[in-house]
Amino acid sequence: MKKFFLAGFATLLMAAGFAQSGPVISWDEASYNFGDIKEADGPATHKFTFTNKGNAPLVVTYVKPSCGCTTSDYTKEPVMPGGKGFVSATYNPEGRPGPFNKSISVTTNCTPEVSTIRFSGKVIEREKTLADLHPRKIGDLNLENNHISLLKVKNTEVREDSTSIANLTDKPMKVTFRNVPKHLSVVAVPETLQPNQKGKIVVKYDATKRSEWGFVMDRVTVAINDDTNNNKNLLSVSATIEEDFSKYTPEQLENAPKLVFEETSFNFGSITEGEKVNHTFKFRNDGKQDLYIRKISTSCGCTAVNNKTNIIKPGESSSIDITFNSSGKSNRQNKSITIICNDPKNPQQILHIVGDVKKKQ
Repeated sequence: MKKFFLAGFATLLMAAGFAQSGPVISWDEASYNFGDIKEADGPATHKFTFTNKGNAPLVVTYVKPSCGCTTSDYTKEPVMPGGKGFVSATYNPEGRPGPFNKSISVTTNCTPEVSTIRFSGKVIEREKTLADLHPRKIGDLNLENNHISLLKVKNTEVREDSTSIANLTDKPMKVTFRNVPKHLSVVAVPETLQPNQKGKIVVKYDATKRSEWGFVMDRVTVAINDDTNNNKNLLSVSATIEEDFSKYTPEQLENAPKLVFEETSFNFGSITEGEKVNHTFKFRNDGKQDLYIRKISTSCGCTAVNNKTNIIKPGESSSIDITFNSSGKSNRQNKSITIICNDPKNPQQILHIVGDVKKKQ
């Protein structure tokens, strides 16, 4: 028994000796909290130090931050037993307000090879300047956005929206507009901006004067200081125009047209690039009034559409012919065709044509 105990004790001593052989990294701290740091103060740095508690030189071979917001430096020379080294973490707070929690993976010649250090904190956002708040430019005019999206607009509706503007030059700036369509009213308030003055562009959209459906885009020319020669200074205005069924009575809804497709998706299987696929989507009007096809649009110029008629009587059927051209396409394809009609329960329906396109050998 005594011999067995001594043999076991010797084994433990040997295991302990082997465990301590080679370099051993010991972090003075493996995590650090920056607390609150100001975005305006720029990058913040903390140096993580470690001690080599092994019996062989320790070499840091690679450090990998978890985010591009962090850069790192480290001890390049071997750290002798009992010596110290470091890995630094420099966090860039620009454009990153709020809490953060990041890490750096450190690869060494120790066992295990990779250890992780972590740092956290909170970025206090800097006060934004007029230039920060108006990052877009049309000529010398700075804008919050050079595109105004009105989203969904009923065809009976007049909608108003705006975007903020600023004059960051040292001279007064007059802002007017040309090539404005009849359904739009576009004005700058005030019309003349003094140096470092903020204003806004106000757009009024009258959908009752827009004989279009679905997603539509307009572009108006921004004339700065009455410049009539530059037609490249453009402000875009978009809307998705929908038919207003909100005032329909239950009786009108009951007697309304009803668009019903036999299928809403077609899988053409597998074809070779350059081949064309033709398919016909059949539909009928199951309602009690004439069905009007307002608009048909496709998600890609590779898809052509030909519909037989835009007016379908109650109980009648019709069809839409689709041609998909696979030239320049490869792999899985999913193209959509959007149908806008006067069916109050389903004013917009989407068809899909899907399949695989193989590259030419």
